[in-house]
Amino acid sequence: ALCSRLSSIRAASSCTNGQTGCHFLSLANLFDRVIQHSARMHGISNDLHSEFELYFLPSKNQIGRVSRNCHTSTILTPNGKENAQRIAREELTEVILKLLVAWREPLWHFHQNMAQHREFNNFSSNKSLEMSEMVHELRRGVQKVVEKMQMLGVINSSLGNLGSPEALLASDRAEWRLMNDYDLLYCFRRDSNKIQNYLKILKCRIVPEHGC
Repeated sequence: ALCSRLSSIRAASSCTNGQTGCHFLSLANLFDRVIQHSARMHGISNDLHSEFELYFLPSKNQIGRVSRNCHTSTILTPNGKENAQRIAREELTEVILKLLVAWREPLWHFHQNMAQHREFNNFSSNKSLEMSEMVHELRRGVQKVVEKMQMLGVINSSLGNLGSPEALLASDRAEWRLMNDYDLLYCFRRDSNKIQNYLKILKCRIVPEHGC
């Protein structure tokens, strides 16, 4: 099931010059694929968040006391649709990639923690693994969108850091290790929603004639 869900992202990078029967995807199609992928990823985060509350936080008072101090708070993100529409395309793309890179390692450790909880059933544990894999695949898909935009001259091709978003993050990214699992999941649900919305906004700014 995981492979079938991720196949749409991988397909975007499967074409090579001269490959028989290969159809190159338009920029609009690439955007549609990463947006659909981000929607599924956010949906899984919502499901896990609800299940986590059911299994581990039966008291509403406990839920109200979580710190929600997200490790990605140092990444400057536009607040609201209007602000996201104002900033440069390159800057919005950087924000998306920064968020995806920032969650790769924390989600893998979150899955390992969940696998150790007997209260958390195997199906839910598999969801946490799928969520971790989807972040990696979505990052690859977004980078394919970036390459296409640079090739078409939509964004500045001299922005080499977009190909290596790790360079855009601060060197010390260990703040997430101090967060409990519930806060981590809350923050990812919030950030995955941002990623989905930013991708939609970026698409509509660049190819508004396609479903915007």
